Amino acid sequence: MMDFITDSTKFLDRLAGNTEHFRNAMTKAGFIVSGDNHPICPVMLGDAKLATTFADKMMEKGIYVIGFSYPVVPKDKARICVQISAAHSTEDIDRAVGAFLQIGKELAVI
Repeated sequence: MMDFITDSTKFLDRLAGNTEHFRNAMTKAGFIVSGDNHPICPVMLGDAKLATTFADKMMEKGIYVIGFSYPVVPKDKARICVQISAAHSTEDIDRAVGAFLQIGKELAVI
């Protein structure tokens, strides 16, 4: 098993592809996703209450994301953190982006 893990880049390649797909789709939709090609994707919202409300609405759609605000992050830098995984399918990523789009419009973020 260890040979498979160390000799194969299958999972790393899938993780990189999923991360790129999510970041590109979110940026195209009008969201600001901080960081460079990392699978932990901070979606910047600024307002703490907005981040909490947004995360709650995502959970109502069955998508688990975490809202972070001060004192965990600097004031006015509230965000939702999304953890992308190699286990996610393209459909999973698209469903999450679709939920971000719907809620983002509902809350006048985009």
